[in-house]
Amino acid sequence: MAKDLVCGMDVNEKTAPAKIEYMGKSYYFCGNGCKKTFDKNPKKYVKEKSEPGRSCAC
Repeated sequence: MAKDLVCGMDVNEKTAPAKIEYMGKSYYFCGNGCKKTFDKNPKKYVKEKSEPGRSCAC
């Protein structure tokens, strides 16, 4: 199972209604609405690895 990064639903990768490749990784969505929201601002939903030498705020 994958997590829809927009709404938080669990999504089966094999039957997901929507999928996207972003920065070399696959993301799955419960529907086209969540995919469109992700497409508008993917950086809001995907946390990129911190740069070397920078501290993590988590």
